[in-house]
Amino acid sequence: MQTAPAFSMPIPGHIDPVPVPRALVPRSDGRIDLLGLSKPDLRMALETSQLDPKQAKLRAKQLWHWIYNRGVTDFSLMTDISKTMQPWLEQRFTISRPQVVEAQVSTDGTRKWLLRTDDGNDYEMVFIPDADRGTLCVSSQVGCTLNCRFCHTGTMRLVRNLSPSEIVGQVMLARDALGEWPSQPEGRMLTNIVMMGMGEPLYNFDNVRDGLKIVMDGDGIGLSRRRITLSTSGVVPLMARAGEEISVNLAVSLHAVTNEIRDEIVPINRKYKLEEVLQACADYPGANNARRITFEYVMLKDKNDSDADARELVRLLKLYDLPAKVNLIPFNPWPGAPYECSTPERIKAFSNIVFDAGISAPVRTPRGRDIDAACGQLKTASEKKTRAELDRLAEEKQAALG
Repeated sequence: MQTAPAFSMPIPGHIDPVPVPRALVPRSDGRIDLLGLSKPDLRMALETSQLDPKQAKLRAKQLWHWIYNRGVTDFSLMTDISKTMQPWLEQRFTISRPQVVEAQVSTDGTRKWLLRTDDGNDYEMVFIPDADRGTLCVSSQVGCTLNCRFCHTGTMRLVRNLSPSEIVGQVMLARDALGEWPSQPEGRMLTNIVMMGMGEPLYNFDNVRDGLKIVMDGDGIGLSRRRITLSTSGVVPLMARAGEEISVNLAVSLHAVTNEIRDEIVPINRKYKLEEVLQACADYPGANNARRITFEYVMLKDKNDSDADARELVRLLKLYDLPAKVNLIPFNPWPGAPYECSTPERIKAFSNIVFDAGISAPVRTPRGRDIDAACGQLKTASEKKTRAELDRLAEEKQAALG
């Protein structure tokens, strides 16, 4: 007997489980959002709305193509769905996009969006173009619970997890903005996705997994798992599960080579020590020289940037026999940040030591600094603006009252 899929309810006894509708929460207008539903759930949503199973199977296949291959949000533009069926769909369903609060484009081509959920919470996404690729940095949570001291998002409280719809919606919105419909494997600007935006993806495991499965589905967006990277701060118990159930590239926010320093700047290290994280990396399914694990290392002046730190990093990566690439990240400060960025000379010396040991250690070029493209900065700027507007309105009201 096969294991029940996620949308099924097991029934006692020696019979196969029977699919039953998942509890789909309607929007305030009573319609169900189809974006982010799995193929079985999309079909089930149609059946729940009294479409017979044969029709639901056909319409679900058509809708999937229009939503994820064509990027269409208007049922009236779906030309292979009958004119009588289109209004029926419109009454019951919608195909959403995230609400854009603010969109900015940097002088270097970096694009940043501040987005808002239906319940009024803000989060961000960033698109970074390069000569041979374009990478979309996707958020998984509103805020974050990890409080990494160098990370601006870490200064914000965790509000909630993003849903599969809100995760996939970021990819869809970027495709809209870049004019990349219909979906095609060649010649597109958005070639890669990194789950490195706001939040810790592994603390929103199910929604991230379900969202990425839609992004990777060959009948729609069709982005290869080799072009998707999930970044974690080291949630050890879920790292192996991510390799098995999602099977994308792994990046680890390392940032220090001793438990003492990592405890300070990446507080989750107090729960999962450096050695446990590196062992989990060594055990990660599918990691090899063709699919190296990326170690993110933010360069903090006089904190983690010495020659001794670089040599210890090399020693650890070799000790655990890790197929590794190290991304050296110049710290992007914000007002009140507790650290300074290492000097360019210090970063170069650190990089040379790691490179000389046979491990790739490129220095990430800072992007989008003129638009506060570091994660969380646009959200904070928007909140400050909102507070300033409120203050101004309060002053005007007081003046009017005399």
